[in-house]
Amino acid sequence: MADGLAGRYASLLMRYSRPVLVVLLLATVLVGSGVTEVDSGLTIASFGSDSTEAQKLAYVQENFSTGDENTTAMQVVVRGENVLSRTSLLETLRFQRALRANETVNATLVDDGATAGLANLVAVAAIQEERAREGSSGPPGAGGNASGEGQGGPPQTPTLDAQITQLESMSAAEVESVVAAVLDPDRAQSGPVDPYTLLSTDYEAGATTAPARVLFVFQRVDETGDSLPAAVVDGQLATRDTAQREVGDETFVFGAGIVDEVSGQATGESFAVISPVALAFILLVLAVAYRDPFDVVLALVGVAVTLVWMGGFMGWAGIGVTQIIIAVPFLLIGLSIDYALHVVMRSREARTEDPDRTPREGMRVGLAGVTVALAATTFTTAVGFLSNTVSPITSIAEFGLVSAAGIVAAFVVFAGLLPVVKVELDALLERVGLDRRKQAFGTGGVAKRVVGVGTAGARRVPVAIVVVALVVSAGGGYAATEIDTSLNQVDFLPSDPPAWMDSLPEPFAPSDYSLREDVVFLNDNFVQSREGSTAEILVEGSVTDDRTLERLAAGRDRVADSETAVTLASGEPSVESPLALVEQVAATNETVAAVVERNDADGNGIPDQNLATVYDALYDAAPDRAAAVIYRTDGEYRALRVSVAITGGSDTGVVTEEMRAVATTVEGDTDLQVTATGQPVVTEIVQTGLLRTLVETFLITLGVILAFLTAIFYRRYGTLSLGAVTMVPVVFGLSWILGTMYLLGISFNSETAIIASIAIGIGVDYAIHVSERFVEERRRTGDALAALDATVGGTGGALLASAVTTAGGFGVLLFALVPSLQRFGLVTSTAIVYAFLASVVVLPSLLVLWDRRFGASALSRDPDADAATSD
Repeated sequence: MADGLAGRYASLLMRYSRPVLVVLLLATVLVGSGVTEVDSGLTIASFGSDSTEAQKLAYVQENFSTGDENTTAMQVVVRGENVLSRTSLLETLRFQRALRANETVNATLVDDGATAGLANLVAVAAIQEERAREGSSGPPGAGGNASGEGQGGPPQTPTLDAQITQLESMSAAEVESVVAAVLDPDRAQSGPVDPYTLLSTDYEAGATTAPARVLFVFQRVDETGDSLPAAVVDGQLATRDTAQREVGDETFVFGAGIVDEVSGQATGESFAVISPVALAFILLVLAVAYRDPFDVVLALVGVAVTLVWMGGFMGWAGIGVTQIIIAVPFLLIGLSIDYALHVVMRSREARTEDPDRTPREGMRVGLAGVTVALAATTFTTAVGFLSNTVSPITSIAEFGLVSAAGIVAAFVVFAGLLPVVKVELDALLERVGLDRRKQAFGTGGVAKRVVGVGTAGARRVPVAIVVVALVVSAGGGYAATEIDTSLNQVDFLPSDPPAWMDSLPEPFAPSDYSLREDVVFLNDNFVQSREGSTAEILVEGSVTDDRTLERLAAGRDRVADSETAVTLASGEPSVESPLALVEQVAATNETVAAVVERNDADGNGIPDQNLATVYDALYDAAPDRAAAVIYRTDGEYRALRVSVAITGGSDTGVVTEEMRAVATTVEGDTDLQVTATGQPVVTEIVQTGLLRTLVETFLITLGVILAFLTAIFYRRYGTLSLGAVTMVPVVFGLSWILGTMYLLGISFNSETAIIASIAIGIGVDYAIHVSERFVEERRRTGDALAALDATVGGTGGALLASAVTTAGGFGVLLFALVPSLQRFGLVTSTAIVYAFLASVVVLPSLLVLWDRRFGASALSRDPDADAATSD
C-alpha cells in the first residue's frame, strides 16, 4: 500500500502541478512573513536547571540585597609599569570625570557611587588625613572608607573634582605615602571596598608599585530581558573609546554589552568571510553533480525557500538567534541539497531507463520511487532533533525545535515545490529544443568508483568489515564515557583572526579582536564579581545558634585551603560573609565592637552567644551591607550568605567539589542546612547532566525511529529485522564521532551536545536511502550483489554529493573568528563524513549478511500485489 500511496501522490502532484505551485508559493509568503519578527541580536547560549542548587541560587538572588539589582558593572583594567603612581591615579580620576562629561555614558550611570577604584580610595584617604591634621571632623586615615561608615556618622564623600584637586596638590612622594597607608596589610578593612580586590592578585602586600589595577563603572539597567538595553550598550562602547583616549592603549574595558557587541560583530565578519567560500564550494559540488545550470539554480532556490520557512517559523514562535541556532541554516542547506539530489537523480534515472518518458512522466516515476524514503527520512530526522527539546538548556531545546521545523519545510519544498517547478521548466526548455535528459551522478566515472568501495568490500569480506566497524565503535563508545563535560564561557568569545586573513580585501578583512585575551587576563589576575566567578554558600535553619559564626570561621579556613578560591595579596581568600562583616564594621564602629566583645565568650574575636543581638547591631550600623549577607523577615533571621570569589576559568567540577566540602564543614554537627551553590556549581550540574541526557534522549530516539522503520519495512516488505539493520550504521557513526571528540580533547557541552542529533538525523537519512533502494533493487534483480551495485551507483552518488556539500558547508566554519563555531564546524563535518562512510561502506556488508540470513524469505512478498489486493 505504501508504494500505491507514493505512486498516487506523485501522479496527483504532476497532474495538478500548477495549482500546487500557486498554493506553495502563497504558503511561503505567509510563513516567511514571520522572518521580520526574528530577534537577530546574537546571544551566547544560556543555561538553566531546576536542580536543588539552582533553586537555592534563586533563593539567594531573591532574598539577599547585594546592591547590584538593576545595575550592571564595567571593569576598566589599567596596566602599566606602575599603576599606583601619582600620574596613573590622576589619569583614572580624570577619566572618571570624562565619563560624566560624556552624555552617552552619563545618561546610564547610577546616581550614587557610579565609579569605584583605588584612585578614589587613595584620594579620599588623603583628604581625610588632611582634614584630620586641620582638626576637621571625620575619622582620620579612613583607609579607603569611601562610604564614610564610622562612629561619627557618614560624612559627605568628597566630590570627584575635590579628589582630583587633592592629588594634584600633592607630590609624588606624598601620594606614595598615602598609597602605602591604604594598602598597609596590617590595617583592618574598614569600608565596603577591600583595596586588595582592586589590584591584581600577584600584587605584593605593602608594595607601592603594581602592574595592574581595576576600576568599576556602574550603570542603571531599567529594563529586564536577556540582553542589555541599547543605551547601556552604547554607554559601554563610549566608555571603551574614552578609556583609550584618556588612559592609554594598555587599558581595556570589559562589560556584558561589549561582549555581546563584539561577539555579534565577530560572528558577522566570520560569515562575511566564510559565506563566499561556502557558496563557491557548494556551487562547485553542485555543478559537478548536476552538470546542468538550471538544476543547480533550482536546488539553490529550493534551499532559499527552505531557509525562509525556517526563519518564518522562528519569527512566529518567538525564537531568537543564538550561536547554536545559527548552525541550523548550514544543516538545512546540506539536507535540502540531499533531498534535491535524490529527487532529481531518481527522475533522471527514470528517463534514462525509458528515453520516451516526458519530463513530467520521468518525475512521476522518480518521485514515486523516492517519496517514501524522503518521508521516512523527514520523520526520523525530525524526531532525532526534537529529542533535544527535553534538554535542560533552553538554547539546545530551541535548536531541536527549529531544526525539526526546518526539516519538515525541506520535505515540503523538495517533495512538493521543486518537482512541480522542475517539470514546468523542463517542459518549457524542451519545447524550445533543449534536451533535458541527463545522466544521474554516481552511475559512472570517478564517483561510481568512490562509492563502489563499500560494494567491493561487501563482495569479498563483509564479515571482516562489520567486525572492524564493531570494534572501532566499541572503542568510541567507551571513550564517550570519558569525555570531558567542562564548560568555559571564554571559549565562546572571539579571538584575533589568523595572519592570512590580514591580506583579505575589504569588506572581507576582519577586525582585530582582543576580547578573549582581555577576559583571560581578567580571570587570571583579578577577583571577579560576575556570576560565573562567584560561589555561594547558603546557610539556613537556626542561624542564631551560638555556634553559627564559629562554623563560618571553620568554613573560611576550608576556603583558604581550596585551589579555586581567589587568594588576595593579603594572603586571605576573598570571602564576603556575616563574619567578615562583623570584623569590618567592628573595626570602625565602637558600638558594634562593644556588642562583639560582650558576646565573645572565648575571646577569639568571633561572637558565640546572643547572635541575634549581634545581627541587630550590624543592621543598625550598616543596613545595606548586612542585607547582603543576612536575611531577615518579620523580625526573624532566616538565612546567611557566604560569597566566595573564584578564580576565573576554574574547572567547574573542582569548584563544585571544593565548595561542597566547605558547606559540609560549615554544617558540621549542627542543625544548620548548608548548600553550596552559585553559577559555577549550577553550570557543573547542567554539564554533568548533558551526557546523561544524551544517553536518555538517544535511547528514546533510537526506540522511536527503530519502531517506525520496523513498521515501514514490515508493511512494505514483510521483514521485522531490516529496520534494526538500518539503524546499526547510525549507532556506529555516533560512537565514532564521540570517540573522535575524546581523542581531540573536545568537551561535550552545550556547544557540542547537539552533535548527537546531527549524527542520528543525517545518519538515518543516509541509511534509509541505501536500505530502501537496496530492497527495491533486490526484489527487481533477485541478486543481492547486483542490487548493491544499482543502489550504490544511483543512491550512493546522490549521497556522495550530499555528504561532500554538507560536510564542506559545515567545514567552512573552521574559518570563523569564534572558537566555538570552529569546533562545531569540525565536529559536525566529521560526523557527516562518518555517517556517509557508515552508510556506504559498512551498511552494504550488513545488507549482504542480512540477505543471506533473511533476504530470501523477507523479499518474496510482492508489495504491488498486496496493494492491489487491498485496493
